[in-house]
Amino acid sequence: MRRQFLTSTTALVLLFGGAGQAYAGMDEAKAFLDTEIKDLSTLDRGAQEAEMQWFIDAAKPFAGMDIKVVSEPIATHDYEAKVLAPAFTAITGIKITHDEIGEGDVIEKLQTQMQSGENIYDAYVNDSDLIGTHWRYQQVRSLTKWMANEGKDVTNPNLDLADFIGTKFTTAPDGDLYQLPDQQFANLYWFRYDWFNDEKNKADFKAKYGYDLGVPVNWSAYEDIAEFFTGREIDGKKVYGHMDYGKKDPSLGWRFTDAWLSMAGNGDKGLPNGLPVDEWGIKVNEKSQPVGSCVARGGDTNGPAAVYSIQKYLDWLKAYAPPEAQGMTFGESGPVPSQGTVAQQMFTYTAFTASFVKDGLPVVNADGTPKWRFAPSPHGVYWKEGMKLGYQDVGSWTLLKSTPDDRAKAAWLYAQFVTSKTVDVKKAHVGLTLIRESTIQHKSFTDRAPKLGGLIEFYRSPARVQWSPTGTNVPDYPKLAQLWWQAIGDASSGAKTPQEAMDSLCAEQEEVLERLERAGVQGDIGPKLAEEKTLEEWNADAVAKGNLAPQLKIEQEKDKPQTINYDELVKSWSN
Repeated sequence: MRRQFLTSTTALVLLFGGAGQAYAGMDEAKAFLDTEIKDLSTLDRGAQEAEMQWFIDAAKPFAGMDIKVVSEPIATHDYEAKVLAPAFTAITGIKITHDEIGEGDVIEKLQTQMQSGENIYDAYVNDSDLIGTHWRYQQVRSLTKWMANEGKDVTNPNLDLADFIGTKFTTAPDGDLYQLPDQQFANLYWFRYDWFNDEKNKADFKAKYGYDLGVPVNWSAYEDIAEFFTGREIDGKKVYGHMDYGKKDPSLGWRFTDAWLSMAGNGDKGLPNGLPVDEWGIKVNEKSQPVGSCVARGGDTNGPAAVYSIQKYLDWLKAYAPPEAQGMTFGESGPVPSQGTVAQQMFTYTAFTASFVKDGLPVVNADGTPKWRFAPSPHGVYWKEGMKLGYQDVGSWTLLKSTPDDRAKAAWLYAQFVTSKTVDVKKAHVGLTLIRESTIQHKSFTDRAPKLGGLIEFYRSPARVQWSPTGTNVPDYPKLAQLWWQAIGDASSGAKTPQEAMDSLCAEQEEVLERLERAGVQGDIGPKLAEEKTLEEWNADAVAKGNLAPQLKIEQEKDKPQTINYDELVKSWSN
């Protein structure tokens, strides 16, 4: 995630003195296991020590090296930088500097190293949203090839790639793994469980709308619930039925690239991403070459589903959110639901979970259990079964080819250490960014689940597969992503209609695709723009091939509202 709101965490101090001393080894590993890990691991103590011994032995050729890695500043990475990096240094003798900088800065450093060949960092934690970029530019190491060849001697035999829940997001169309997940979290529907179960609220809602108040399955129900709660007085306070943000700012861009259009029904069926048209509205051909973004080339960025998604965003922000939300950025709006005056929010990053369960908050009970819950997001009128339904951020370890082999090997050891089975359960409890199935199923999370508002239930549910990051259709994430916030900002400010904003956005995306095609820098997997046709012609072509996008406009975009009881939903998952 690119989010800079979690830079402060409780510092966990290790009992290690001079990191990187000549005596690095099992004594230091045992001290780390005693003081930091204890029983918060999927491995028993013997297996933990065996894994630490493997790291000690594999690191010997690199002892004394100074290695630099970088990530954005969220709680998980803060824990890595302050606790796990010193521990790794003490255990292996490899001196790790783990920098935390803004996500935009991470991408800038990455781009600079890719373009210049200068080794700025030895490894990067960057979003898997760049998987299409990395695969096409071929500036990063294929981890599949690396683990089988140059990096074989430093690849943990207990790494267990099958245990990672996000590797399908970091695998390219060529079948190779290009990034190793380090942390991940979803954006989910958030709601006041206590208000939804209040008998008067339930009765009043049923009387007004004719159906039960519950978790909205579709946007029509979400809209009704937003209307119902907005202006209602609860506990002596006027409350709102919705929360979002609208300031023209870079954070407004990934508010939309992070799957908002797919939730509405933009793009095609397919998991983890729609094919041949993805949730950005970018279409690829059978060779995975991007062929267009506008409906005129078979894309869907400015199609009816996308325009509908922008219109609903604007309508709800204006009618149901606090007035100040219009001028807020992501970081400013994020804590608002925890202040106790918001009934629901469609789009809540689970990285906020730790800050939503603090004692003393208006949304937390005296016993520490939350008054709120997470649930799957509702979908728009264009959405069809088989489409993705939300975004999942997957910050992943990435090794550039410009990093010398010995430095890449030392950094790879650190990347595996902070994602190892020995460490992962404890790290997940600190940051609540789950990457391993074994961690998700660990008893400690069963015990803690009642205080995390449905987070664990979601990650243990079959629903989670519908949440995914940006996919491989996006050929140059840094260049294309920066176009979104300006286009959406024009719609948010009223400078353009939703249709005009999306027309402009798709045209700008195609200008980038055209430049990449002309330059030929991505070879035979780079863009190859299609000829222009009408929306109707492209829709007919899609339907003939068994696809969806671009869909034709649905005249009645307010479909029949549907809700589901939260407790019944959770019960259905466990069944």
